[in-house]
Amino acid sequence: MRAVDLIIKKRDGGELTTDEIEFFVRGYTEGTIPDYQAAAMLMAIYLIGMSDRETRDLTLAMARSGDMLDLADVVPIAVDKHSSGGVGDKVSLVVTPLAAACGLRVAKMTGAGLGFTGGTIDKLQSIPGFRVDLSPAEFKAQLARIGMVLSGQTADLAPADRKLYALRDVTGTISSMPLIVSSIMSKKLAAGAHAILLDVKVGSGAFMKTVEEAVQLAQEMVRIGTQLGRRMRALISDMNQPLGWAVGNALEVKEAISALHEDGPEDLRDHCLVVTAEMLVLGGIAADPEQGVEMASEALRSGAAWRAFRTLVEAQGGDVRVIDNPDLLPQARLVVPLPAPCSGYLQRVDAAEVGLAVVDLGGGREKKGDPIDHAVGVITHYKVGDQVQVGTPLVTVHANDEGRLALARERLLAAHVIGAEPVPPLPLFYRKI
Repeated sequence: MRAVDLIIKKRDGGELTTDEIEFFVRGYTEGTIPDYQAAAMLMAIYLIGMSDRETRDLTLAMARSGDMLDLADVVPIAVDKHSSGGVGDKVSLVVTPLAAACGLRVAKMTGAGLGFTGGTIDKLQSIPGFRVDLSPAEFKAQLARIGMVLSGQTADLAPADRKLYALRDVTGTISSMPLIVSSIMSKKLAAGAHAILLDVKVGSGAFMKTVEEAVQLAQEMVRIGTQLGRRMRALISDMNQPLGWAVGNALEVKEAISALHEDGPEDLRDHCLVVTAEMLVLGGIAADPEQGVEMASEALRSGAAWRAFRTLVEAQGGDVRVIDNPDLLPQARLVVPLPAPCSGYLQRVDAAEVGLAVVDLGGGREKKGDPIDHAVGVITHYKVGDQVQVGTPLVTVHANDEGRLALARERLLAAHVIGAEPVPPLPLFYRKI
């Protein structure tokens, strides 16, 4: 086989065979297929799409491109949670220790930032010393020892996805249904989770712009996971505005710490309680979501969730002094409030533009391999439906460079639409699959 022939075949609308998909994935993983040919294949898939069978084959080929963990010898059931990407989405930082505090075994493999969405790995690396490169043996040992693990992809687990994930970020091929499905599910299969809760975002700050698209994505992932023997459930959640107030790596870690102390934004707290409850049901800890919410709420009130987070940070080498005193997290040199230009009601927020403003500040990646400034970001001060007063801070920008600050200022002001007519607040969730 030749990679160029497969690219042409897919470009012209053909359906790749199982062997052809395995050849492409293996070749790119091993380096015999270069970035430029892989980028061409990604674009062909983006434009043409894939059949259900092709998507399943791509998922399995990516999962099998490295080691596949078997967690059955460590825990009877391990549950994972994955978000399809959002702005201000620091949910994993909260629900991992929260679910573990309720007795669930949480085995989570997560990723770096992709496009305008922040990555959990980038947030965790705001904590000095926090290791996100656990080996498979370390992954399993930590799960057995403390009941939770939150690590990035190593060279041994789903290496094809790790390479393709970074390439998609810089080739305009992020929002492809088969590529999103295969990326998410290959990581979950490789990490060995027995049950998976999917948090599928929809709206201006998500890859899926409509509820119908999000439902389709959720159904495809649930179907593939079920076919491969996993317990699956998906929530369709809103991303037409940032989740919580903070967007940016260290700022989001600080907000997650507040949430674990029952002092975070209400929307973030409620979102995390619902996600945790569904994970507890999947893992057989709670009989139904209502009981799951009660258990998770008690874990917050008692401080058990916070203690679990400290245990997680310490287990992975992080400096617990920093999370005990979040003012020790990276801080930006410039902290500048942007006043609201008029009074009225916040009618709409372009969450993607808020995320891109953080990229402008240096808190995200414009091209593959870009370094991340963990200190920069924005704090929003209003939710859709809130009444806004002229001159009050609309957002507060945390920046380290005046030029980047100027770019972000323009983008952030344009992202907020204030009008005279009131609008209803946005829901947290739309559907469950």
